[in-house]
Amino acid sequence: MQNEDKQFSALEYFQSATLKMSQQEPLQALAICFEGLENYPDDLKISCQAARCCIALRRRDEARLYIDRLLKTHVGSADVLETHADLLLLEGMPAKALSFYRQALSLNAGQKGIQQKVDKCRERMDHMRPVTEGPRRQKLAFPEEMAQAGRLERDGDAAQAEDIYRSILRRYPKHVEAMRKLAAIASSHLKYVDAEVFLKEAVSVAPDYVRAWIDLSVVQLDLQKMDDAIASAERLMELAPDVAECQLAMGNALARADRAADAARAYQKALDLAPGHGGAFAGLGHQLKTLGRQAEAIEVYRDSIASDPNNAEPYWSLANMKTFQFSDEEIQAMEKLLANGELEDLGAVQICNALGFAYEARRDFDQAFSYFHQGNETRRSSEAYDPVETEVVTDRQIDVFSTEFIRDTQGHGASDPAPIFIVGLPRSGSTLIEQILASHSQVDGTHELGDLPAIVQSIPTKRNERFPSNLLRVKPHLWSKMGEEYLRRTSQYRQGSPRFIDKNPNNFGCIGFIHMILPNAKIINARRHPMDSCFGSYKQLFAKGQPFTYDLTEVGEYYLQYQRLMDHWHEVLPGRVLDVQYEEVVEDLERQVHRILDFCDLPFEQNCVEFHQTERAVKTASSEQVRQPIYSSSVNLWKNYKNHLSELVEVLEPVL
Repeated sequence: MQNEDKQFSALEYFQSATLKMSQQEPLQALAICFEGLENYPDDLKISCQAARCCIALRRRDEARLYIDRLLKTHVGSADVLETHADLLLLEGMPAKALSFYRQALSLNAGQKGIQQKVDKCRERMDHMRPVTEGPRRQKLAFPEEMAQAGRLERDGDAAQAEDIYRSILRRYPKHVEAMRKLAAIASSHLKYVDAEVFLKEAVSVAPDYVRAWIDLSVVQLDLQKMDDAIASAERLMELAPDVAECQLAMGNALARADRAADAARAYQKALDLAPGHGGAFAGLGHQLKTLGRQAEAIEVYRDSIASDPNNAEPYWSLANMKTFQFSDEEIQAMEKLLANGELEDLGAVQICNALGFAYEARRDFDQAFSYFHQGNETRRSSEAYDPVETEVVTDRQIDVFSTEFIRDTQGHGASDPAPIFIVGLPRSGSTLIEQILASHSQVDGTHELGDLPAIVQSIPTKRNERFPSNLLRVKPHLWSKMGEEYLRRTSQYRQGSPRFIDKNPNNFGCIGFIHMILPNAKIINARRHPMDSCFGSYKQLFAKGQPFTYDLTEVGEYYLQYQRLMDHWHEVLPGRVLDVQYEEVVEDLERQVHRILDFCDLPFEQNCVEFHQTERAVKTASSEQVRQPIYSSSVNLWKNYKNHLSELVEVLEPVL
């Protein structure tokens, strides 16, 4: 209430609040501003000080309310422009902040404080730019050619752009931006080793080039060099810890190294620096979900939606929790977002997938299928998948891994029995088996490791030769070397237990190779009823990979090739693979736990039956489901959609 007999002037309120701010007491300063504004609601200085208090307290929304009003009522005020710039800097937008600081400085040229902020803002922006040789930052050489190459890249002519960058480097070998651009082109062609070479050279020439360090950390993650990626991110913490992208790089590196709690803290710091950063929201939400902190993850995803209602990804992330149920308002918001036609294809696919699960939870299966089908049709158009190639690859596996080849070649691999491979098709219960085994005191749970495929890709091939045909030329001693390389690479994910899990379902195609390089490893094949397996995959929107899952005929045909190859492995490697049927685990959990542990030469532990009580990070889409007791609601779930699945039934007839 306004005080008719004002005891203090507006200036006194302002000075008192300013004193408290100088004493590092922004909360008390804000209380003084509140009282001052009750008496002098239009006072510029008190309002600006209130906004500064909110900035100091990181109350961005409150600060924005003050500043938006001041920008309307006090146009051209240096104080307002400076305070607005302070908020923009807190929000992680130094370029915009610099523009407002400059305007404020032009109106108040003698203000040293503003000039200091301009200098600080420029310094922060410079952290994202390269340094050329010499004590001062200089303009990069060949600006016209660099600009031309950039235009060529934007127009899709990366080859000609690459020629220009290489030409620049021949004349000026220390041109770090040309190095970085060449690394980006190499990465786009999956030549991560080449990209790493360019980026390492760039940061050796310009040790404080933040953007190059960010790119290097990303490439090192692509190369599965987790420790190196974290080391690059740590360098970023030295150079620019107050830049959101640097905290994001740290979060990404820690997440990939299975340090979910540390990654969550890094993503939170990124959000503190840039409150609306979609990538930081996504990273934080995913790590909280991985840690089993479901309520917090839901809150983060909803905060992300509130920050940007047109962002489809958090809706998909909520749906991907499997146990989450959307409110009526959220469903209406998604349908409105989809109907406006402004979403990119990926966003439309994400919303369709989320709506499919939303209606499935409400048992409106016709509407659910309509959305699943709409999203998958869009996604399939962007996927490069050739079902004929899948059949050819299966033929090649069967031809190479004959009984004779295995008999004549086996026995040279690394003898360590530590690995337990869980393979199969997506959505077939592999995460459940992983959680059962990871609940054992002698087993480390990891995640879907990419190390075995990386070793496969590293095997030399001749022209027009494909895996596994190149294995016919492998010398006996190399089998053990490849096994030892796999063990070396995967050691970074282990916590000291004698056994560990590699749960990459796609490794079912490498069972013969696993037998050759790791003859004592255990291999478990997660199986599920063909209809539930295939339709479960059809409903799942994968972040990447599994391109066969977006068409009912193709997912059915892929299942037939999977079954054909698994039959072959059982024939040529009898007893090497244990089939675990999801429905049998649901029906008689304890019996199946005994069976799995016996196969793995592990003593029975009750914790494996009570797997849902095990506290560990789980990265897959089933992370929330495996934190609950065993349930049967997903058995024969496909029957709710049977009116829409006639083409899948027809394809799968040989195995039904």
